[in-house]
Amino acid sequence: MNRETLISKWLDNNLNDQELEAFKSLEDYDELVKLNKNLQAFKAQDYNTEKELESVLSKINIDKKSSTNWLKPFMRIAAVLAICFSAYYFTTTLDTTVATEFAQKTTIKLPDASTVSLNAMSSLAFNKSNWNQEREVNLNGEAFFKVAKGSSFKVKTETGIVTVYGTQFNVKHRLNYFEVICYEGLVGVSYRSQETKLKRGKSFLIINGKIIAKEKENRTMPSWLNNASTFKSLPYIEVINEFERQYNVQITLINIDKNQLFTGSFAHDNIDLALKSITLPLNVSYNKSKQRITLKRD
Repeated sequence: MNRETLISKWLDNNLNDQELEAFKSLEDYDELVKLNKNLQAFKAQDYNTEKELESVLSKINIDKKSSTNWLKPFMRIAAVLAICFSAYYFTTTLDTTVATEFAQKTTIKLPDASTVSLNAMSSLAFNKSNWNQEREVNLNGEAFFKVAKGSSFKVKTETGIVTVYGTQFNVKHRLNYFEVICYEGLVGVSYRSQETKLKRGKSFLIINGKIIAKEKENRTMPSWLNNASTFKSLPYIEVINEFERQYNVQITLINIDKNQLFTGSFAHDNIDLALKSITLPLNVSYNKSKQRITLKRD
């Protein structure tokens, strides 16, 4: 006998002993009895059996749904936990990126206690979670490195890769300009599948895709760490570009050869003195208006 027939005969009190046992064996027997007791308080003395059966079955379905309602908040919690775990995994495997603005410098401490000083308008990215397996940073701009002893350390730029065998060096990667200077120990510069090793005082310079020979570097650290930019026989446009980064200005050249070589320096903390430093040696005049500067040769 099917379930609906058993329930109908039970409501009519018309079950024999065998059918009663079958009814008691239904999985929702307790719910049926409970619902029937509750309905007695509202039931008229005369009622339609089929209608009552439909009502009871409807109640049973509602109760069954409510008994599974606990799954909904559970699934919500599980979903939130899954999202949190995914967010945690995603954020902990992301690179850490540090960037500087115009006229700004900053020093970064890497997970192994190595330090990196970033010059203006530069950015450095590295992965903390993978640092013990691979000490590697991506650089865009200029930075001075003091590398702690340990496994291989690499500085990646779009132009070349610097592999560290020593501890202190400077890397400058700008548009059409790539320079590495070793201040202590030994570094290797990979460019076009060839590696050049630099000892203390040696440099590797590429301007517009051309390797440029440089004199030995006698300083113990780059001048920009002491708030000054120094140039030795470098195109004047490189001086102008650096000046704009340090003072957040726009410079226009009139009747000036931007590729002429310049030797000299300018301070980062006095714009008027700095302007004189880059114009007097070339007999160039300047006009300054807020963030715009015009350099002109008559």
